[in-house]
Amino acid sequence: MKVQGLKVGLWSVWLSGSLLIALSLYSTQRLPSIKDQIHQFQSSDGPSVTIFCVPKSFVGSVGDRQVFAVRSWLALSPDVKVVLFGTDPSLLSVAAAIGSRVSVEPTIDFTFLGSPFFHSMMARALASASDISVLIDPEIVLLPDFMSALRFSHKLDQDWFLIANSPNISHFPFVLDENEQWLHENGKLAKLKKLQAFLNQKGQWFRCSERILMAWNNGGLPLHSGVLPPFLYGKGLHNQWLLNEALASDYRFVFDATNAISSFYLDDLLGLPNREVRESHREWEIVGNSLLGGLYGSLYFHGAKFSRKLGKFVRCDGRFLFVDERENVPYSSQDQGVPSLWDGGISRSRRENRRMKRGEQMKLLNRTVEDCFFRELYELTQPLPLPSLKFSLESLLSIVADKDRTVVLAIAGNNYQEMLMSWVCRLRHLSITNFVVSALDDEIYKFSVLQGLPVFRESMAPSNISYDDCHFGTKCFQRVTKVKSRLVLRILKMGYNVLLSDVDVYWFKDPLPHLRSFGPAVLAAQSDEYKEEGPINLPRRLNSGFYFARSDNATIAAMEKVVKHAMASALSEQPSFYDVLCGEGGANRLGDNMCVEPETNLTIHFLDRNLFPNGAYHGLWEKADVKGSCKHKGCIILHNNWISGMKKKLERQSSSGLWEYDVFTRMCLQKWHNSEREFIF
Repeated sequence: MKVQGLKVGLWSVWLSGSLLIALSLYSTQRLPSIKDQIHQFQSSDGPSVTIFCVPKSFVGSVGDRQVFAVRSWLALSPDVKVVLFGTDPSLLSVAAAIGSRVSVEPTIDFTFLGSPFFHSMMARALASASDISVLIDPEIVLLPDFMSALRFSHKLDQDWFLIANSPNISHFPFVLDENEQWLHENGKLAKLKKLQAFLNQKGQWFRCSERILMAWNNGGLPLHSGVLPPFLYGKGLHNQWLLNEALASDYRFVFDATNAISSFYLDDLLGLPNREVRESHREWEIVGNSLLGGLYGSLYFHGAKFSRKLGKFVRCDGRFLFVDERENVPYSSQDQGVPSLWDGGISRSRRENRRMKRGEQMKLLNRTVEDCFFRELYELTQPLPLPSLKFSLESLLSIVADKDRTVVLAIAGNNYQEMLMSWVCRLRHLSITNFVVSALDDEIYKFSVLQGLPVFRESMAPSNISYDDCHFGTKCFQRVTKVKSRLVLRILKMGYNVLLSDVDVYWFKDPLPHLRSFGPAVLAAQSDEYKEEGPINLPRRLNSGFYFARSDNATIAAMEKVVKHAMASALSEQPSFYDVLCGEGGANRLGDNMCVEPETNLTIHFLDRNLFPNGAYHGLWEKADVKGSCKHKGCIILHNNWISGMKKKLERQSSSGLWEYDVFTRMCLQKWHNSEREFIF
């Protein structure tokens, strides 16, 4: 009996063990992988982070360094997303190859040469729905302690803004594998301390480097007071300006995190920092930033030093500390109430008893963001004069013209400053880049240069252009319009087709595909006829504010006749267009929508008003939903004419929902903007 009982007991133990093993195997199969568990742990730890950058084209060694940097950012946490600013096709290819956490954002403002505007980049980053936004140089590689620093900062009880410098190294003997782990070149796992030690030993620091990163928490107070001017990114001064204004505004706790994070960028050019080669014909971009830095904010007046309120965020013995540099006092990571420090330091009631040795502190602080200030950078004693584009009309045309040698020409004076930019922004939204702007005065020329437009100063322009008294029928209007036909003729003789468009013409879509369909020896122009029925080519109904002219013999010969007639006339050029091309009283009319100039055999085609309506047709501007009514009709454009006075014209267009420019921030309105502004002119 005892033996049999023992056997039964052994069998019970064996069955129980087998059952437990089976359950363990089943449970193991049901559990996520170790990598998934790590990612889940990281994700639950938050916060969500979006990293923004403006990469160059992903080709060659530059492309390799940028891909390396992006992969290092994604390895920080599954809560990290990356947004690439730009329109280069290689960005889409790289984003698709890396994965869904990388996206491309083309809808920020660029100059006609492709330089991005810093204020537009910042506005997009500030509009992010993530907890934290980061703006970074596209070649800066981040190590895992960066995410630790962000998590620590995210727990602070006040809005914050951090900035950090990065060293340069010529070679980094570690790789990032497919599992987002750092390895030695021999394939062995590399610990973070090993990576940090290498950077401390080999990193080279450059004073006033533009290769920095900045980060901030979203949804809180603004970064600074006032307006961020339209700096060009990568052309100097914008980082220093933003840091200075953030400190001066006292909205946020601002600190230098250079010594709290591990980052670097690689170089392969003779061991020198990989700085952009500044071409002589683009010095105007650098000078423009200098001018803006002197005109906006307080950087120019602060002289040689930033405010001493810049906190220092350091990592010491594995802990994060804030350092009050003035008193040589550290504050531990346990001081969660750190930024109650508008007296210029961290809350003294939470001060640690111990003090850091002066030598140790200086070792930490010698790599921080330097006092790079306006006068030292550019050796200025007063703001710079406005830059001048080093482009002639001929060189601009060769840059902007499309493959068919067609350009869109806008002519504007300072009285049309806001209207010009709304027009430009609309063309940018339609991805139309083959336009050029003729500036009738110095003011609009200066404005256009700083807005990154392909602009040239028109030497034939009249002087004393009135802001509100240069509309249809005025003497000013007559003088200005005569410049248009002469300039169009000049460009036609240079071998370019011209679509002349007044800047008060709103474009719903690109009109060029439709206009090109008319073929050679045809001038297609808008009709100014307001009656809904009857011919649209009646006397004086040709609108010289929107027409397409080809660079062919018939068109050039006919335009020469128009210019000659207008120069001898006391009226504007518009009557000369009709009287020369269609004959006085409409003698050369053909049907209800054409004319034929007999000497040159040029056909003038009056455009369908349902597609190209003027400001009086069908009362479109009086509709409750102007945009919807026009789209329903199939409008390609809508002219904001048949109204007197610039102020009324601006009010009508801005109130109709056909306004594309923020006059306060000087940037194009985008879908990602958080709110719509009410524009008051």
